[in-house]
Amino acid sequence: MLQYREIFRTSGMPSLITELQVLFRESRVKRIGLLILVNFICCLVSLTWCASTQSLALRAYTYTVWFNILSLLTCLLSIWVEKQRPTSIFTFGYERFEVVAIFSSTVLAQLASLFITKESLERLLDQPEIHTGRLLIGTGIAFISHLLVIYGNSNSALDHIIATASSSWLQEQVTDISQSLCSIIPALSGILLPRVNPMLLIACAGAGALFLTNLLVEMKNCHVMDSLAAMAIASMTCATLFPMSVYSGKVLLQTTPSHVVGQLDKCLRETLTIDGVLEFRNEHFWTLSFGKLAGSLHLRIRREANEQLVLAQVVTCLSHLVPVLTVQVFKDDWSRGIPVSLPSLADISTTNIPQNMHHPNAVFVDNVSNPNSVREFKPLGGALSKEPSLSRQVRGNSFSPGILLTSHNSAPSLGDGTLNSGIRTHEGKTIAHHGR
Repeated sequence: MLQYREIFRTSGMPSLITELQVLFRESRVKRIGLLILVNFICCLVSLTWCASTQSLALRAYTYTVWFNILSLLTCLLSIWVEKQRPTSIFTFGYERFEVVAIFSSTVLAQLASLFITKESLERLLDQPEIHTGRLLIGTGIAFISHLLVIYGNSNSALDHIIATASSSWLQEQVTDISQSLCSIIPALSGILLPRVNPMLLIACAGAGALFLTNLLVEMKNCHVMDSLAAMAIASMTCATLFPMSVYSGKVLLQTTPSHVVGQLDKCLRETLTIDGVLEFRNEHFWTLSFGKLAGSLHLRIRREANEQLVLAQVVTCLSHLVPVLTVQVFKDDWSRGIPVSLPSLADISTTNIPQNMHHPNAVFVDNVSNPNSVREFKPLGGALSKEPSLSRQVRGNSFSPGILLTSHNSAPSLGDGTLNSGIRTHEGKTIAHHGR
C-alpha cells in the first residue's frame, strides 16, 4: 500500500487534482463540464445503437460528436492557460498548449474518418442488412448534441481557427448557394454570410445523409446507401478539418502569418527612419498562439544615440503588431572595434589574427589571385541598412562565412587591390584583411 501511495504522489496526480479543483470553481467551467457529460452520454447511446442497427453512417456521425468532446476539453485547457504565468521553463507561457490540443483533435478526427472510409469500401463488397428502427433517433440525438456545443459554449481557440483558416470545399459550395439566396432574400445575409460555421455544416450534412439513408432503406431496400453515406460523412469531415490542421500546424512550426507579412515589412522600414537607427538584422517573427505574434531583432544604432529613447520608439512602432517583442540594441563603435556575432566562429583559426583587427568590416577572399571582381556585401540575417555599404567582398569560386576582419582606423576598401596579410583556416579557405 505504501508503494502505491508513493507512485501516486510522484506521478503528478495530486497536482492535477488540485488544479482541477481550482478550475471547477468557476461557473463557465461547470457549464463546460455539464456539456462534456451530456455529449459523452450521447456518444455512448449512439455507439450502442450503431451496433444494433449495423449502420456505419451512424458511427461516422457519432465520431463527429467525439470531436465536440475534444473541443470542449480544449475550452477547459484555454481557461487553465489564462490563469498561468510564464515560468523559467515556459518563458512564453502555456498558450501553445491550445495549439497542440486543436492540432491533435483535428488530426484524430481525420484519422477516424479514414478508418470509416476503409471499412465502407470493405462493406461495398459484402453489405450487411441495416435495421432502421433506431437510426433516426440516434441521428436526432447526435444532431442535438452538436447544436448544444456550437451554440451553448464559446471556444475562443476553435472560433479563431474557423475565422482565420482557409475555407473547405463544402464551405465554398454552401457560400455560393448562400449568396444566391441572399440576393433573393436579403434578410438571410446575417445568418448565411460571410461563411457558415463548418461544424454546423458537418452536423446538418451528416444528419441529411442519415435521413436519406433511412428513407432509401425503408422504401427501396437499398442497404448499400449506408456505406455511401458513411463515406460522404467521412469525406466532409476530412475536408472541413484539414484546413484547421494546416493552420495550427503552421503555428506550431513558428511561421509568420502571410496576412501580416506586408504590415511587418512596412513597420520595419519605418524603424529605419527613427533618428539614430543604422540597421536591424536577425529579425524573426512567429505566431506564439492563436492571434498572438512574438518576435526578436537586433538593432544597430549610432554611438552618440540614446539607446533607451531609440528602443522605446522601436517598440512603440512594432508593439501593435507584435505584442511579445525582444529587441537587442548595440551601438556602432568604430574606435574600439566591436566584433559582430556571425556563424562558423568555431571553424576559424584565430591564432595569427592581430589584436586590433577584430572589427565588423572586412574583406572575404577566396581566390587571392583574382582580387579585382568586387561586389557589395549584404549583412547576414536579411538586415536592412540606411547607410552606405561598410564592407566589400571579393567574389571567388566559393567561400564559407566566418569572422570579419579589418583595420580599426579606416573603413575597408580595396584600393589598388593589394592584400598585405592573410590567415589560413583549417578548411583551406583564406580570410584576408586589407591594410591601410
